[in-house]
Amino acid sequence: MHITRYTDYSLRVLIYLALQKDQLVTIQEISDSYQISKNHLMKVVHQLNRKGYIETVRGKNGGMRLLMSPQDINIGVFVRETEQDLDLVECFSPGSQCAITPVCGLKGIFAEALQAFLTTLDKYTLADILPEKQKPQLVRLLQIG
Repeated sequence: MHITRYTDYSLRVLIYLALQKDQLVTIQEISDSYQISKNHLMKVVHQLNRKGYIETVRGKNGGMRLLMSPQDINIGVFVRETEQDLDLVECFSPGSQCAITPVCGLKGIFAEALQAFLTTLDKYTLADILPEKQKPQLVRLLQIG
């Protein structure tokens, strides 16, 4: 399983915002902290806003903040929402061209592995990946105010 850069960046934005509590944060701040292209983050932020994870405030003193509580953001659900293609192999998709799909045992093994991966992610929330004892170190590493 490979998580796309889009999901990775989305999770990083949520982590950053969770560390900031209710303070408004700009895309530039997140871009600078993670050294990620501002253009990449703009698409991520737009989608996170559309999906109701964050709220954005326009204007001179605008920015964004987490709209949901970190305890309410399940990592497994989030990955399913942000990943457009969880097909590990061609035979997972309709119209597979693989000649052995009807009798291949590999598809079942990969399906089981994918389910195990997602089941593990379902056990965790954004709050779980931000334990209190690590927050000061995360704040320092991200050079947050």
